[in-house]
Order: sequence, then C-alpha cells, then structure tokens
Amino acid sequence: MLTILAFILTLGILVTVHEYGHFQVAKWCGVKVLKFSVGFGNPLWSKKIGRDQTEFVIAAIPLGGYVKMLGEEPFSEEGSLADQDKSRALNQQSVIKRMAIVLAGPFANLLLAIILYWALFMTDVIGIKPIIGSVIDNSPAAVSQIQSGDMIQKINGKDVATWQDVRWLLLNESLKSSSVEIQVIDSNNEVHVYHMTISNLNYDDANIDVLDVLGLTAYQLKVPARIGEIIKGSPADSAGLKVGDLVLAINNKGIVDWEAFVHEIKLYPAKKIEMLIQRDADELRLEIIPDEVNEKGKVIGRIGAGYKVEQAQLDQYLITQHFSLAEALVKSVGKTWETAIFSLKMLGNMLLGNVSWKGMSGPVTIASYAGQSANMGLKAFIGFLALVSISIGILNLLPIPILDGGHFMYYMIEFFTGKPVSEAVINTGQRIGFFILGWMMVLALYNDMNRLITG
Repeated sequence: MLTILAFILTLGILVTVHEYGHFQVAKWCGVKVLKFSVGFGNPLWSKKIGRDQTEFVIAAIPLGGYVKMLGEEPFSEEGSLADQDKSRALNQQSVIKRMAIVLAGPFANLLLAIILYWALFMTDVIGIKPIIGSVIDNSPAAVSQIQSGDMIQKINGKDVATWQDVRWLLLNESLKSSSVEIQVIDSNNEVHVYHMTISNLNYDDANIDVLDVLGLTAYQLKVPARIGEIIKGSPADSAGLKVGDLVLAINNKGIVDWEAFVHEIKLYPAKKIEMLIQRDADELRLEIIPDEVNEKGKVIGRIGAGYKVEQAQLDQYLITQHFSLAEALVKSVGKTWETAIFSLKMLGNMLLGNVSWKGMSGPVTIASYAGQSANMGLKAFIGFLALVSISIGILNLLPIPILDGGHFMYYMIEFFTGKPVSEAVINTGQRIGFFILGWMMVLALYNDMNRLITG
C-alpha cells in the first residue's frame, strides 16, 4: 500500500509541476488554456475556473497529463477560432513564444529538482566518512594497492566528504575515462595517490553498487555483539533474547563483534542454532531459528535484533555538513546539472551501444523505489523525487516527435526557415514518435518484469 501511494504521489507531483510549467507560461504569453488535466482517461474530478473557464481535471490513469490550448493542432476540432479569440490561439503566437511554452514543462521539472535539493542541502547533511574498510582481493582497488584504513580525499582532483560523494564521482568519471586518480590520507596523516581502473562497470544492473564492483568497502565500526534492540514477535524475541545480552558464541564458534555475529546468523536461514550469551554475570544457552530473508537474490538468516552504539563512537565516522542559504542553492543547481548531464551521457552511450538498454527502468521500478524511499523517511523520498523529476525533464527535452523536445525541434526549423513545418511532416513525425516511445515503454516494462522475476 505504501508503494502504491508513494508512486501515485510521485507521479501526481511531477506531472502537475510539468503541466503547470506549460500552463503558466502559456498564460503569460496570452494563450487561452482550455483544459489542464493531471492523468488520462475518465475524469475523477473536474471544475472550470477563472475568466477563461479553464477546465481543471484529475483523471483516472495517473501516468501523465496535458494542457489543452486554443489553436493547438491535436485539438483543432475543438479549437475552432472565434474572431475575438484569434489573438489568443497558440498557433497565432510568435515562434519564440511557442518555444517558451513548449520548454516550460521540462524546465519546471528541472526547477523542481533544484528546489528539492535546495531544501535538502539547507538541512544538516549527515554522511559517512569515506574510510576504506576491507579491500576485495583481485579487485581494481586491490590491484591499485589501495589500503584498508585509508580515507579518500579526492577523486580526479575533486574533493569528497562522504561515501555518497565517492560513489557519484566514480560513476561520473567512468563515463569519461577508463581510470581515475584517487588521493587518500592514511592513519599517519600521510597523503598517497593511486590510479585505479574503472572500465569494468556493468550498467545493466539497476542496483549496481560501484564500490562493490571496484572492490572498495566502507569501514565497519567494530562494536560488541551486544543486543540493543529486539523486534517484537521476531525469532530473537521468541527465543528469549533481551536488550543488553552479549553474544559470546553461535554453535560453539566464538563471536568477537557484531559484524561476526550478523555473518553467522546469515548462514542459518530456517535452521536451529545454539547461542551462548552473557546476561549480567550469568552465561546462558538459547536456541533460535532465524527467519528466511531474500537479500539480493540470496537466502539468508535474520533474527530481528539490532545493536546499540554510543554516539561518541559513531561521531568518529560521520560527518555533518552545514550549508548557508546561498551555498545550498549553488549546490542544488550543481547537483541538478550534474545529474542531468549524467543522464544524457548514459542515454548517449545506450544509443552508441556502449551501455546495454537493460539499465532502462519503467513504472514498476519507479514504483518500487518510490515505496522504498518513502519507507526510509522524508529526506530519502525528497531526494528520489528530485532524481525522477530530472529524468522526466530530460526525457521530454529529447527531439522525439510528440514530446516537448520534438515540438521544440519543429519550432527551431520554423525559426530558421521562416515557415512552419508542413502538416504532412508533423503527421509522419507523430507516427515515428509514437513508435519510438512505444518501443521504449515496452523495453522498460520488459526490464521491470525481468528484475521482478530474477530478483
């Protein structure tokens, strides 16, 4: 239910903002707007508002929307021009005004992303310091001789403060070159520079973690295997574990810290295990059967218990970034720009065959991530909303007939030739546009279904 509601909310916001961009600029340009619809199909709600009696509609299928204007070609049968309205028809406006109207929707989505990122950057941004934990054997990081315990400072000369920065820069740089320069500082405050190969990234996997592929892992805080939280009704609760219990052994194998404890539990999905714990001054033996949980296509065990770590310990590995109003705005614009350029580069690489089309996602994947981000909290959902808004904005700017970018392409031709594109060309373009979008939708849905089936 959360996934469905988050998906509807996501599309509702993004479609409304996109169409409002067209609507508002059309009004500024003096064009009469006949209808503003969020969604397609049968109207669930409608009302005529304003001097022009614009009909505002919420329709049953929330997979898009449209703004219907007087004199707009697709609605010519209802847009016959009375003499008094001729000056307010879309097809009577200058080509510059029509360009502005058609670009307003995608630009509204990009502006929304800037505003959302701005809101996030104005709050305290907490991240994990990029301290390297273990380095996976035979990985690009191991070949480059990057050492455990090093903290990454720069990638190709660009400063990084958190693991999120590292992931983003590595993804970006992978589209530019086959290797990167990584500057680190070790535990003795000595600076080292390494060169690491990044040419083996596989973009086919929508859940790709660039750190896993390159052999880098975040440093894991070493904390005792002491129970700090128990989920009611979980295997841990049923077995009689209590908050404060210290796990000493599982099946007679000694446990040194929480990471080792979790590792052992994962090995025994739906299998009975014996746990030796210390409770106050006593040692007790408990039997417990971990639940079966699917994690990245692998069945693991989980008992529904968490650890508690002292804030002072945690603070050593976290960084809180504060940005002023102006700094947050600059960062939000930069983030939106970088994400938009990255999206275009990925699409370009798909067209050139350098990247597989398996990475394309459709509504099912979007719905899944909407639900996951909403479950993680407001900040995560806002970040997801900004990302999808950028994607919608960029998609609509592509020069594909029937999209905003296609209309803009026609207007550019008119601007340079001095005459509008012929109706025959527009009709042919419409058919081509429907074919391209239909093909992209089928491919995206196929990828969605394939991910669901294969996990």
